[in-house]
Amino acid sequence: MRVLGLDVGDRKIGISMSDSTQSIAQGLKVYRRISIEHDLEEVKNLAEEHTIKQIVIGLPKDLSGIVGKRARDVMAFAEQVEKYTQIPTTLWDERFSTNEANRVFELAQISHKKRKPFIDMIASQIILQGYLDAHQKK
Repeated sequence: MRVLGLDVGDRKIGISMSDSTQSIAQGLKVYRRISIEHDLEEVKNLAEEHTIKQIVIGLPKDLSGIVGKRARDVMAFAEQVEKYTQIPTTLWDERFSTNEANRVFELAQISHKKRKPFIDMIASQIILQGYLDAHQKK
């Protein structure tokens, strides 16, 4: 069973996927959003193609932990994804995931220009890896 990870933005969705043992998150792609219908269809197609049994979506809480407008929008999207795909969806705190993704690129000395197309995918990978680590089967 694989888990799909999503970092949902206004214009793009970073997508990652776990390995079959649910130990390691791997970046999959960045999807440029078109419309809610296309977005849901993309997630559903990926879920079917990769035999996904769980979807983890990053929840962008404010630094203080408050659920603001962006977080509410993501919660509504997650609800639509679960309804459309019929796959259980979990919201996972994504605070600092983009910062952490940028730090990974800085350590690798990759310029801002070169990292921009991949930052959302790496952020989704960080979100998913956090979820997998927290739910590691002992």
